[in-house]
Parts: sequence; structure tokens; C-alpha cells
Amino acid sequence: MAAKKASESFSKTLIEEVHKWGCMKQTGVSLRYMMEFGSKPTQRNLLISGQFLHKELPIRIARRAIELESLPYGLSEKPAVLKVRDWYLDSFRDLRSFPEIKNTNDEREFTQMIKAIKVRHNNVVPMMALGVQQLKKGMDPKIVYEDLDEIHQFLDRFYMSRIGIRMLIGQHVELHNPNPPLHCVGYIHTKMSPVEVAQNASEDARCICLREYGSAPEVNIYGDPKFTFP
Repeated sequence: MAAKKASESFSKTLIEEVHKWGCMKQTGVSLRYMMEFGSKPTQRNLLISGQFLHKELPIRIARRAIELESLPYGLSEKPAVLKVRDWYLDSFRDLRSFPEIKNTNDEREFTQMIKAIKVRHNNVVPMMALGVQQLKKGMDPKIVYEDLDEIHQFLDRFYMSRIGIRMLIGQHVELHNPNPPLHCVGYIHTKMSPVEVAQNASEDARCICLREYGSAPEVNIYGDPKFTFP
């Protein structure tokens, strides 16, 4: 079955609203602010956070949906990319259909909805990779994919934005956790050890190396194991 254009699958009103919201300015949120704000997840703070996301997420999601419609080299028409675009349009519609958040019950319902949105978008990265593969198959063999700077720049922007959206949702959802892990404020680890992160990463890499080649080099990590930061 041929993939449909957004105008065929979604109402004209919705598409117009996506373009309207995509022109609005998004609000930057620093990790420091998220950590300070989330250190006291009172019902009032959760309500403020929910009200902010109710306005902010549609802007960010609309921007990505618009960008997915206008990619170079015909990437926008690939079935996998159309699937991703539909996920973004569905999520935009869900957010815009949700009424104004006025109290704690509204905020809890909103939190459940954005949790579902986050799950919907779990496979965006492999699906976009599939779209790129579909593009490569139909390309002139003389064209080197690595030289297509416009697509690489789009993917960098797209994935960075995706991280931002998932961080905003994940942070809000995690602030509802009644038993947060030690030294954590939502998604933010306040006492992260770079030495420990490097050790874990090198062990993972060594395991893959051992599995593939039967041996792996020793990795020495230098640094103060007591040094931490958020």
C-alpha cells in the first residue's frame, strides 16, 4: 500500500495548526534549571511543569513534523520517513486535543498521555535509519551518500531535537516517581562520576570486542574517582 501524504491522512485544519505552531518560538530549558526546579517536586511544581509542557511540546513536535515534509533527495517520500512523520502528527494532535491543565488530576492525566507519546516515538531512530537505507537503494550509484551534507545536517538537528523532547517528557514523568534513585532529580544524576562512566563504557566495548574477536585490549582510565558533577 502506497504511503499517503499528510494532507490525505490528516485533516486540513490539523495541518494548518501544525504550521502555525511550528512558527512559534520554542523556550530553551537548561539542565541546571531542570535540576533546581525538580529538586522539590511539589504538586504545585508538577502542575507548573505540566502547563509548560502543554504549550512547549506542540511547538517542538510541529517543527519536526514540518521538517520531515521537506527533506532533500526525496527522503520525505520514503515509507519509513512517512511513518515517523505520522507519529509526530499523531502526537501533535494528542497534545492539542488535551484541554487546559487546571488541577492535579488534569496534570496526572496529561502525564500519562505524554508517557504514551514517548513510547510511540521509541523507534524513531531505527525507522529514520531505515528511511535512509530506502533512499540509498534508489540513488544513482555515482552519488556518495557520505557527501550529502544536507541530509547529515538534518539528521543531526532532528536527533538533537528528539533528545530535547524526550528529556523534557522523561524529566516530568520521573518527577512523579515516589522512590527516586539516590542522588537523582528526575532524569538528572546530581553526583555523576566521569571515571565510572568511562569504566562502564570501556567494559561494554571490551565485551563486544571479546565476543567478536576473542580478545580485547586492557583499558586504563586516569582520573579522580571521587570527582562528581550533575
